[in-house]
Amino acid sequence: MASKNDPFQFQEFEEAGNLLESNRDAVTISIEDEDLKSKRQRSAVGFAQDVGDEEPLINEDREELLSGQKKNAPFWTFEYYQKFFDIETHHVKERILGSLLPWPGKNFIQVHLRKNPDLYGPFWICTTLVFAIAISGNLSTFLRYFGNSNYKYTAEFGKVSIASTAIFSYAWLVPLGLWGLLLWRSNKILNLVSYSFMEIVCVYGYSLAVYIPAVVLWIPHVEWLRWLSIVVALCLSSSVLVMTFWPALRDDHPKVIIATVVGIVLLNGLLAVGCKVIILAFDLITLF
Repeated sequence: MASKNDPFQFQEFEEAGNLLESNRDAVTISIEDEDLKSKRQRSAVGFAQDVGDEEPLINEDREELLSGQKKNAPFWTFEYYQKFFDIETHHVKERILGSLLPWPGKNFIQVHLRKNPDLYGPFWICTTLVFAIAISGNLSTFLRYFGNSNYKYTAEFGKVSIASTAIFSYAWLVPLGLWGLLLWRSNKILNLVSYSFMEIVCVYGYSLAVYIPAVVLWIPHVEWLRWLSIVVALCLSSSVLVMTFWPALRDDHPKVIIATVVGIVLLNGLLAVGCKVIILAFDLITLF
């Protein structure tokens, strides 16, 4: 039992009761009455209407969070493209390795993208490839004429604009054409697999990663090594593209399948040869 002198024990103060008995006309104030009065004052001024206006917004935000859905921003705004650059570094590494080592039966979109395409990896892969072509071309020219007293080295970085135009046009225009073709065929045949435009752009961007080490091998003036690196890079890159888009083509008409596959491989081959021509252009400019 608690001691009578325990300061923490509840005690009744008799002085307040005695004062009220001596003066029964005294006014008493209750805390609960003050809360009720303040609520009435706020409702009279109009604060209750503001709270009512905020409740639908709170409920709407709560429903969006519970459903896991967000409002889609228009495609011409920065908010629309911001989500395509929100990706972890290890995911980019996995996608690069997946494009360098294609495996039969593994679809790049289903295995690596998983409905989450990005533009961060494709953008930097294309940019790295552009500068790799320019640097490799200059180094190749420098090593070829090194030791020649009549040769004066001049960096030819003007070819960066040509390489960037070719690579970025391929990385955007070709996926746009393929997306339009697949969309048109999916409307003709309802059971065809369809991919979004960003997924196709992402696949094409990562398929160019294999050309970066191939371009570095073009620095030595060994023609068989250059052509071997082109063929290997072309086979790996084309394999990623064909195996990825095969589920969207296999149920179509045989002529459409053949034409689409040939078009994918042919355009990829033109890009590879075009990169080789740009490297060769460095030497031709030096000669003239």
